[in-house]
Amino acid sequence: MNFMEKLSKIVDINNSILCVGLDIDKEQIPSIFFKDNKSPYLDFNKMIINSTKDIVCAYKLNMAFYEVLGKNGYKILEQTINYIPDDIVIILDGKRNDIGNTAKKYAQSLFQNLNCDAVTVNPYLGFDGVKPFLEYSSKCTFILCRTSNPSAIDFQDLKTPDGYLFEIVGNKIKEWSNAGCIGAVVGATYYEELKLIRCLLGDGIPLLIPGIGAQGGDLEKTIKYGTNKKGTNAVINSSRGIIYSKNPRETAIRLKDEINRYRKIK
Repeated sequence: MNFMEKLSKIVDINNSILCVGLDIDKEQIPSIFFKDNKSPYLDFNKMIINSTKDIVCAYKLNMAFYEVLGKNGYKILEQTINYIPDDIVIILDGKRNDIGNTAKKYAQSLFQNLNCDAVTVNPYLGFDGVKPFLEYSSKCTFILCRTSNPSAIDFQDLKTPDGYLFEIVGNKIKEWSNAGCIGAVVGATYYEELKLIRCLLGDGIPLLIPGIGAQGGDLEKTIKYGTNKKGTNAVINSSRGIIYSKNPRETAIRLKDEINRYRKIK
């Protein structure tokens, strides 16, 4: 089963395009997990997965939160991936990229060693830094296009004779889609740009959309502009807003239901 088939199937099963970000942070994880516990981070992730696995289409693991823990963090990352049910999409958010030969090793590390379904990649080095990821035909590579952070405007809004820089990246994503399964990362905090990019890419290319919840993205506009005509082909990510809430399951259900309400009236 390739990425698009797997995503479509779990969206139908769970009636959800919600993705939960498993961004472990000792400062925010309840202290009870660290009391007489040899595996607090893994147990926290298991709790989140157990309480949301019937609500989500994907889990996104931001690799920085694991790498900062050293070799134990890599072990926790592997154990978490292995614990996630096989039918749920796993996205590793490392924003990797380098020259072609090094990019090949990044792709091998993430897709083969860690066996995820999708990764995030920085397009700054051009196609030869992206191509090694696209060679994994059953996986998906999400390219940073219009990110959700405030200073994204420093470069992504630079105007050129061919349009804004993020538009040029969007055009390249569409062009590169002929070489493999590719998607775009577009922040929910910039909904006008989200609308433009969805129009540019068409209905067939999936979007990974962060920025909902703690970052303040507008959910209604995100669904209206980010999904395709069927209300799918978008993965809406929320991390801190769900996993560090008082009741992660209830919070995830509320967000899923709100997303579905907007999907139906789209």
